[in-house]
Amino acid sequence: MRSVDNRTVARYTMVVIGLVLATTLLLLLVYQTRQVLTWIVIAVFFAVALHPAASWVERRVVRRRRWLATLLVFLLAFAFIGALIAVFVVPLAREGAQLADDLPKLITDVRAGRGPLGGLAERFHVLDYLRSHAEQLRGYASGLGAPTLVVLRGAATSVAAAVTIFVLAYLMVLEANKVVDGFLALFDPRRAERIRRVGHDCAKTVTGYLTGNLLISVICGLLTYAVLAVLGVPFAGLIALFVGLVDLIPLVGATLGAVVGIAAAFTQSVTAGIVVIVFFVVYQQAENHLLQPLIFARTVKLNPLAVLLAILIGVDLAGILGALLAIPIAGIIQIIARDLRDTHRSRLTADTEYPPVSYVDDLDSSDHAAQLPRHPAAGEAAPAR
Repeated sequence: MRSVDNRTVARYTMVVIGLVLATTLLLLLVYQTRQVLTWIVIAVFFAVALHPAASWVERRVVRRRRWLATLLVFLLAFAFIGALIAVFVVPLAREGAQLADDLPKLITDVRAGRGPLGGLAERFHVLDYLRSHAEQLRGYASGLGAPTLVVLRGAATSVAAAVTIFVLAYLMVLEANKVVDGFLALFDPRRAERIRRVGHDCAKTVTGYLTGNLLISVICGLLTYAVLAVLGVPFAGLIALFVGLVDLIPLVGATLGAVVGIAAAFTQSVTAGIVVIVFFVVYQQAENHLLQPLIFARTVKLNPLAVLLAILIGVDLAGILGALLAIPIAGIIQIIARDLRDTHRSRLTADTEYPPVSYVDDLDSSDHAAQLPRHPAAGEAAPAR
């Protein structure tokens, strides 16, 4: 008996050790491939966002040609992104050339204390700081050429990431129907329909968040450019591009962009700075209370506390990428939790309305036996009727 117990303990011990080793190896594999996994996650979100458009084009335009529908959707997406880049790149290139031409004059004005930059430099004693730390600044400047290889490697990695994400997203959209149908075929029809419904709601959440957040950022960038251009603030396109990009970050993005825009406006004049402050205060109130509720109300239904907690956890786990993906992931978790709650409630309701009936326990055995027809045993005559 004791030998049997020892064998059971040894077997369980080996199982636990195997599970611990398998979990450790899995975590090590995830850590070693974290960059590729990040690309896959980004590609999944892009694929989920573009899948409804590809399905619509397949049904209405190209008549069951999935590859052509996917190609058209991706071409339209690239055209849209190219149009946005052109809107910002044209003024950005013009202002970059102007900055290169005006840079010697700006340096001369700063040294002489003339102009808005010179006045600010003189007021905050920037020139005195530069003179007193000249040797340190020269050391920093001489070290700037050292990480050139690191910068080139980062640029090559970014290009490889963009191409990989594009190819992955394209193949995911192209093969989405086959993959989903093959996965749902593993379950019974009732459970497969439930999984399909929950997946559809999760996809709507991701699509609504991505498109809505991009639309809000475009509106923010265009309005910022219009205000800065009217006030004559230099490099309005560059500042508006930065404001639009950081506005993609929930909660803190608009504030970061506002700080840069206000600082640039004050270099033009005090009046311009005050006007830009008023603009950003009004716009952030409109974005928080009008744009975001209007766009996100029917897609990502999260209360402000859940949004804040999701963003904080996402930032701590994955930085800016975590902040961008925190809200749709929280929305997906909420949809799954709601489905589990509704399923549990429906089961409880069904058990309450239709309680299980016990035909043996509820009836007296003798009375029940008397009511049942009696069949004659072998060799016994049937009772007369």
